[in-house]
Amino acid sequence: MSEPIRFYFQNALREVNGVATTQTILQHLREDLHCTGTKEGCAEGDCGACTVVVGSLENGELALKAVNSCIQFTPTLDGKALFTVEDLQLPDGRLHPVQQALVECHGSQCGFCTPGFAMSLWGMYLKQEGQTPSRCQIDDALSGNLCRCTGYRPIIDAAVRMTELPHAEFDRAAVADALRGLQRAAGATYEHEGRSFHAPRTLDELVALRASHPQALILAGSTDVGLWVTKQMRELNDIIYLGHVAEL
Repeated sequence: MSEPIRFYFQNALREVNGVATTQTILQHLREDLHCTGTKEGCAEGDCGACTVVVGSLENGELALKAVNSCIQFTPTLDGKALFTVEDLQLPDGRLHPVQQALVECHGSQCGFCTPGFAMSLWGMYLKQEGQTPSRCQIDDALSGNLCRCTGYRPIIDAAVRMTELPHAEFDRAAVADALRGLQRAAGATYEHEGRSFHAPRTLDELVALRASHPQALILAGSTDVGLWVTKQMRELNDIIYLGHVAEL
């Protein structure tokens, strides 16, 4: 039986049916949700223009990670939270310190890469909790983002400047509470047009799925498999996703 894909997005629960098992998060954002702030630069997980932040529960607490939405499949969002550049603006309409710092430090020229940089910086901003990051931390946070026209110094300057501006709060507890309500007791299977995306939650479930679906593709980070879809236009049948298996 096919289950809907359920995730937290823009302060609400979203349930998704009727999309391909290999639809990317970027495609879902731009084509289905009409959130076009996230850009496609390379469609192979290299340039970072498509960067979003995904939240998940780890040991009961919210963990945030910047990911390439151009190669991550939409069903991988089940039970998680999705944040995009549209979420940065503060409730009173002011720019988030990340955005304000990029403006003040002239961290954008053509602007195509800027949403991705902003999301990588936002992820670091939340991790730093008001503390100024070191140059090593900045380099690490931005290692997945490429810029061909601004040059990196203004962006690095913005990474420092953002922590000097008035602090912007983020309600981690509210997001974590929302995610607790989305967690499944057992693995789920999402199906579309004869293709399946299995997401086991335990090693035992994974072993059983592997035995019953020996030809299924094992999916982890999508750094290779994502390109089979975005570059080679392959159609994938059964997929077993490892991202929810606690033991792994």
